[in-house]
Amino acid sequence: MIFIAHRGNTEGINLSKENHPEYIKSALDLGFHAEIDLWKTIDGLYLGHDKPDYKIGKSFLDNDKFFVHCKNIEALEFMSKSNLSSEYFWHETDYCTLTSRLNIWVFPGKQLIPGSIAVMPEVKYLGDLSKCYAICSDYVSKYKEELKLF
Repeated sequence: MIFIAHRGNTEGINLSKENHPEYIKSALDLGFHAEIDLWKTIDGLYLGHDKPDYKIGKSFLDNDKFFVHCKNIEALEFMSKSNLSSEYFWHETDYCTLTSRLNIWVFPGKQLIPGSIAVMPEVKYLGDLSKCYAICSDYVSKYKEELKLF
């Protein structure tokens, strides 16, 4: 099982640091994967949840530990045409979506599928977390400890 730091968070929500490139790197240094929010504008590539906040270069995204949530169509188009090692996806309010590597990304509170990625199970989840491929959470340290896996 892999553990994905939601926006770089590992031990709870930190709104002032979420999606900051250094915060993301810190989560990776702890051995986690990371879910990051990507925007593409005419000015370039940015990380940020509600808006483009932190400008990054294309090379930053070339990391197989990243799950890139494309926040606008331009970001999705960019990722689909790039040859980067990161996994990416698009969703809004879908119950689940497929990532670029055909992993099932399950929206918080929806039915888990064995082998899927459980997103924000601290909110609510329906199913057995131990049968998931991955957990994406603001509290991944807690899940790593609880499941005694890594």
